Amino acid sequence: MARVNRVIDHVVRNLDQPLSLDEMARLAHFSPFHFHRIFSGLVGETLHQFVKRVRLERALSMVRHEPRRTLTEIALACGFASSADFSRSFKQRYGVPPSAFDVEAYRAERREQLQDAITDADTRHLLERLPVGENPDGFGVEFRALPERQVVYLRVPDSFRPDAVTDAAARLLAWADEHGIADGQWLGYMWDDPNFTALSDCRYDVAVEVRTEDLARLDVGGEFGVLTFPEMTVAQVEVRGAIDLEQRALDWLFGTWLPSSGYVPTDQPCFEAWIGRPFAHGFEYFEIYAQIPVTRG
Repeated sequence: MARVNRVIDHVVRNLDQPLSLDEMARLAHFSPFHFHRIFSGLVGETLHQFVKRVRLERALSMVRHEPRRTLTEIALACGFASSADFSRSFKQRYGVPPSAFDVEAYRAERREQLQDAITDADTRHLLERLPVGENPDGFGVEFRALPERQVVYLRVPDSFRPDAVTDAAARLLAWADEHGIADGQWLGYMWDDPNFTALSDCRYDVAVEVRTEDLARLDVGGEFGVLTFPEMTVAQVEVRGAIDLEQRALDWLFGTWLPSSGYVPTDQPCFEAWIGRPFAHGFEYFEIYAQIPVTRG
């Protein structure tokens, strides 16, 4: 799985580039024939299907968060050959051309599914979307310039399954403790946006930052992978509370702060940067920084 994850990491970070089967097979050190079968078996989609889906979902996110961009600009940024290619692929998947798509209604439907997945009937109301312009928790943004970082990560496919993320965090934490790196910065991040991606397709990584000198001595393999994040600027909000507080923080960041900030999200994932070790306070209370990588719009 590590070699397939290496390909997935490459795909999601290079959507604007050609991503051929032969090239990805070489990256994974498989023949194209075997890579096609292995990727399809592990991911549940062919490479072509996966790339097209992720490109379309990235485009939807850009339509929502970067309204100043034209559809042609979005199409090319997501790796489509032209706006016509983008429109044709979009209509095949969503039934209408992108110009006629109701992105807000689609997000609302996905939000309903998210609420159903992570709450029960008695607490579902806590995840109702925070109205635009409201900030009852007094959130404020802090900017941080982060250097290039390396992480050891464990990927969690279909990450909204019960206990999937917590079990993965426990496995990586045990490995990190064994290798003396468990007190580094812990991160959680999702390459997919559940506002636009089916929950069963969402992949979440649990990760710990590792110094270059430590990485050289570690035997990283099996289910664990290594990834380098480039230097970036993040807009962050401190969250100390339950899942509903984190969700309100994200709603405020994306719905109220971001549109009027002069910034736009980059193609890096949003981070949960743990204050201390992951789930150090159990599963009902969290201490994290919710971070959005941004650049000037």
